[in-house]
Amino acid sequence: MVEVDGRKRRLASRRRQPTARQLALLAELERIFLAEGFISFTLDDLAARLHCSKSTLYAVAASKEQLATKVVGRFFRGAAQEIERRLTGLADAREMLETYLSGVSEILSTASPEFIRDIGDFEPTREAYALNSKAAAERIREFIAKGVTDGVFRDVHASLLAEMAGLLVESIQTGLLGQRAGVSDSRAYAALADLLLGGLAPGDRR
Repeated sequence: MVEVDGRKRRLASRRRQPTARQLALLAELERIFLAEGFISFTLDDLAARLHCSKSTLYAVAASKEQLATKVVGRFFRGAAQEIERRLTGLADAREMLETYLSGVSEILSTASPEFIRDIGDFEPTREAYALNSKAAAERIREFIAKGVTDGVFRDVHASLLAEMAGLLVESIQTGLLGQRAGVSDSRAYAALADLLLGGLAPGDRR
């Protein structure tokens, strides 16, 4: 009975919503991580920067690694919500594709090279970025398919371009494209928008 009760308490704790103070700490951590990265910080460093105790941070996450994962996940969720908000009310596939990719580019431009590097160097956050990139590639495919159906994109090689876009998104996420081209993830997404909108435009718009 004691073990069952203990398990129930742990499950209830996991389901408990963060307090206003914890949400404020997560927002401040996101600001710090975006500007400086996160791998080099210790919990002592973070507690000092946030003017709180380590126990306060432990109430947010059980370790620095889990804290980093939670903050990075928060960043990607917030980015996705903001971009989808910008898409509200849009019906033209060209405008939707441009808005989506420019939104990704703009939001990633707020992240320092250190933050992007640390995401790639830490497996749990790398997985979060990969999942986010997979979702982005799928959204791009949806916009292209809609544009072809609506007649605003050329049907020639549209499915091929969609798959190529997915591969480019993956190359951006893994850092391969940035390393080879010497550009940031933000700039790479901006270039992807130019590539797709130019390649899919009808003949009279090219």
